[in-house]
Amino acid sequence: MNRKWSYLGLSAMLGLSLLSSCSRGEKADLLVYNANVYTVNAGFDKAQAFAVKDGKILEVGTSDGLREKYKADQEVDAQGKPVYPGLIDGHAHFMGYAINQRDADLVGTTSFAEVVQRLQNHRKAYPQAAWLTGRGWDQNDWKVQQFPTKDTLDALFPDVPVLIERVDGHAQLANQKALDLAGITPQTTMTGGKVEVANGKLTGILIDNAANQVAAKIPSPSKKELTQMLKQAEKNLFKVGITTVVDAGLPKDAVDLLDSLQKKDELRVRIYAMLSPTAENKAHFFKNGPYTTDRLTIRSFKVYGDGALGSRGACLLHPYNDRPNETGFLLETVQAYKDLAAELYKHNFQMNTHAIGDSANRVILQIYGDNLKGKNDRRWRIEHAQVVNPADVPLFGKYSILPSVQPTHATSDMYWASERLGLDRVKHAYAFKALLQQNNILPLGSDFPVEHINPLFGFHSAIARQDADNYPTGGFQMENALSREEALRGTTIWAAYANFEEKQKGSLEPGKVADFVILDQDIMTIKPEAIRGVKVISTYLNGEKVYGQK
Repeated sequence: MNRKWSYLGLSAMLGLSLLSSCSRGEKADLLVYNANVYTVNAGFDKAQAFAVKDGKILEVGTSDGLREKYKADQEVDAQGKPVYPGLIDGHAHFMGYAINQRDADLVGTTSFAEVVQRLQNHRKAYPQAAWLTGRGWDQNDWKVQQFPTKDTLDALFPDVPVLIERVDGHAQLANQKALDLAGITPQTTMTGGKVEVANGKLTGILIDNAANQVAAKIPSPSKKELTQMLKQAEKNLFKVGITTVVDAGLPKDAVDLLDSLQKKDELRVRIYAMLSPTAENKAHFFKNGPYTTDRLTIRSFKVYGDGALGSRGACLLHPYNDRPNETGFLLETVQAYKDLAAELYKHNFQMNTHAIGDSANRVILQIYGDNLKGKNDRRWRIEHAQVVNPADVPLFGKYSILPSVQPTHATSDMYWASERLGLDRVKHAYAFKALLQQNNILPLGSDFPVEHINPLFGFHSAIARQDADNYPTGGFQMENALSREEALRGTTIWAAYANFEEKQKGSLEPGKVADFVILDQDIMTIKPEAIRGVKVISTYLNGEKVYGQK
């Protein structure tokens, strides 16, 4: 009898203990466990699990510890797969990428004849389109590495305006119909642009601001069309693990559309929008100040200093090695940059300037320094910083200027960069390690659609300095390769820092948004040549799955 009651008493006590344990279990919305978590915190610590509540990281720790502590509505067994903070593309053109979906895809063409064939196919698919447009050609990939002319386009499309954009976005080829609509003649000149003329006739090649004059005539897509384009572009971002994208240079109407779509939950990706320095943008935002929501941040202006190296629009201190009479050009006067820098400093906006050539970098660095004076937390940025004279590199550290670079530019340009710059000056190009050492922060991006949208391609380029075919053996200028930790920080926490968002995102730490990505292989340990083949298993934004393998 006594023994019976003792067993019953023990059972009762165990039951009460279990009930008490359950009642003490803290509530979570999501629990990810059995994972190989790269937190990317200050110590670059790893973990096994993390809990999420209300879209934010609640706690990071061990699988057993967190499963015992939290009762979650949803649990995800990562099955030992690697988990990283949501990837941030530190410099891209999201709106442009979305709109480009209506263009003929000319990426990877190996000749102008192939370009023409793709244009003809595109025209058959969209015979009623008012313009025939395309993007992505690169004459450096062709056997004859020279700019094409408009003659073939004039013959094939005499009544349809044609404008096709080079891969870097800084040179375009137009047919005569498009040139006529824009009022371009052999006598047309402008600051920061070039209309190519041969034997007194237009070739159709337009550089930088000249191309903008023609592009302005292309009808904009309707709001409905653009919305659908943006939604598709967002799907593509989530598929490659991008949860935040920096859109470099937008007019106010584009920003307003993005904001409205996000507020209606029709667009979920986070956007750091750099404003174009238009009169409308300055009037509105100088009066109202920076604008921030959960998914949209506006506190910077994107400025163009010069053009691109591939189209010889980059502004160099000394002539191009393959064109001794050309040095490229700035897109505005030096005084215009000085005036804008003073305005942005006064109104507390970040200035982010595209500078490719060593002359453009020197001019902009000096203008920045005149305003910033010394160490500061303004986080003004040089976008690309591709060719920087060694004498100017210390200015990044002296004035706390952030170089924002795109690793795939190095591996896309390496085949011909020495032709443009010469063997000595090319050593000062794509110097990511030297730039990193100035502030110990180096945000990374892709510049898509100039380069591929997949951030893992940039990761591979950063650490191996090789292309998709793992060329060249041993890597291109490996003294400026990044470590894997640096490359991961560059596309997470450092990119967040460059956006003034490091307290909200960029690492998997308590209090930060639960943006994360699960990959099928660990990019921190696999062989470099396998990185470009890694796939995203799932992408989460605010603890909600926005992409998952089917």
